[in-house]
Amino acid sequence: MTDFRQLIDGPEFSDLDRHFAGFIEAQAGGNRSLLALAAALVSRARGEGNICLDLVALAGTSFPEKSADDAKPVKLPALSVWLKELKTAPAVGSPGRFCPLVLDAGNRLYLHRYWEYEQSLAAEILRRAKAAPEILNEPLVAGKIKSLFPTKSGSDLDLQAVAAFAVAQKKFCVISGGPGTGKTHTLVLILALLLELDATRKLRLAVAAPTGKAAARIQESIRKIKAALTCGDAIKAQLPENATTIHRLLGYRPDSVSFRHHAENPLPFDVVAVDEASMVDLALMAKLFRAVPPGAKIILLGDKDQLASVEAGAVLGDICAAAGDDENFPLAPCVVQLRKNFRFGGDRAIFHLSNAINAGDPEKVFQILRTSGERADVDLVAAALPERAGLKAALKERVIAGFGEFLQAADPLAAIAALGRFRVLCALREGPFGVAGLNRMIEEILDEAGMIERRDVFYARRPVMVTQNDYQLKLFNGDLGVIWHDAGGPHAYFSGPDQSLRQFLPLRLPTHETAYAMTVHKSQGSEFDRVLFVLPDKPSPVLTRELLYTGITRARKNVELWFADEVFRAALDRRVRRNSGLRDALT
Repeated sequence: MTDFRQLIDGPEFSDLDRHFAGFIEAQAGGNRSLLALAAALVSRARGEGNICLDLVALAGTSFPEKSADDAKPVKLPALSVWLKELKTAPAVGSPGRFCPLVLDAGNRLYLHRYWEYEQSLAAEILRRAKAAPEILNEPLVAGKIKSLFPTKSGSDLDLQAVAAFAVAQKKFCVISGGPGTGKTHTLVLILALLLELDATRKLRLAVAAPTGKAAARIQESIRKIKAALTCGDAIKAQLPENATTIHRLLGYRPDSVSFRHHAENPLPFDVVAVDEASMVDLALMAKLFRAVPPGAKIILLGDKDQLASVEAGAVLGDICAAAGDDENFPLAPCVVQLRKNFRFGGDRAIFHLSNAINAGDPEKVFQILRTSGERADVDLVAAALPERAGLKAALKERVIAGFGEFLQAADPLAAIAALGRFRVLCALREGPFGVAGLNRMIEEILDEAGMIERRDVFYARRPVMVTQNDYQLKLFNGDLGVIWHDAGGPHAYFSGPDQSLRQFLPLRLPTHETAYAMTVHKSQGSEFDRVLFVLPDKPSPVLTRELLYTGITRARKNVELWFADEVFRAALDRRVRRNSGLRDALT
């Protein structure tokens, strides 16, 4: 049998992968390199966002497809050979056995913890989906839906009503839709409906999101929407004023993977709604479902076509895929897809481009890109990516105009608000077209134009983004702020509830970075009036259809896209593929 140790020691695997492989091989008595390779691949797959290793797809292929040091690929074992090795290994068990690795009936290999997360979440979702529907006075419900929801005609308004009726009946519901399809508006109306239908008691409602930034955005939206509702003041008063992160909702415990709230100490709520659910990874979603009381409702809102979570899993996508088009599927009545776009409208280029990208239709995509800019009210500009040597000159006009309002703001609150009006988005962190390089270049442009003075790292009006949660300071990954110099010296300001300001000494900030430019991944949960979206000059595994779609739809009003044709085409052909068994477990 081939000895795979040289492959395991190669650059395709991390030290963590190698240590785990050695541990698993030692559990089997040593000298089992095929088992060690499987363990290293499972660990590697987890690091790439997969829940499991699909042995059927991997067996017999050449690995790696492209090596970091051009090493010769190695042919992996046939499936039958691999299964024979794994089924005789003490460290590998079938579902239900407590072993470090789990091999399921679909020939998927899991780390035990992630197999357990997947099974737990699937069981919770199915239990809620299959629960007997609540008995409703349908004429009463229909009347209340009619009074709460807009009376304009159109199938998509009907879908909002369908979503409301589904939530009223079920313990679990997903409302999916792209930006501008009214997900948050629909949620607020649904919460008002639930309060009206259960007027005899005060329902306890919670609204959460995966990041502090996303929680702040939905909180602001809820406050604006509820002010315009047609329901009575008593109902409005019961609607939630605040949104929180999922970690804070569950009760974060420092240096622990567990939370204060769980199955034995459930959350004290009757309805839990989670926005931006596409960003929630498998582990966190499983812990959330365990902590929500069995009798409570769970509502997930999100865009199934957006980038999946940074951590392992693509939970929202798996749930929506499991609903399918077959009414006999358990999740079919629980998933509603909103389709009408109220922001862009049917004549907006962003709307047509995002749909063509989702469909993977290169002919349509490039037709839209070629004709962009032909209308006076253009919302999409497509341009060739500048050469590296000319990038700074090309950026100059855009960033001076884009950040002018921010840098001329009269106070920190106005500056933070202005930050939401323009942003440069990138696919990568490193390289000349990545976040690090572009942030340095933008600082140079603004410094040379006399708009900033970079005397030190905490120069006045530097935009900063928190990249690590700090529960003591209540600053969270993705929070945006500004360095402001006042009588007391430099301070970092972040907006708090009710448009209040929170002030910190810069040296007390958790890990953070300059935020003129940010990655598309970091932009999830945010929207900007105008976006300059800069793709790199070479293809990358990070560039996918989902990343193109997510970056373009961060723009509320218009987006300018800089790209090379071959790089854009390669990204359009590449999908985010995350191996998991969740979809199968839910059907």
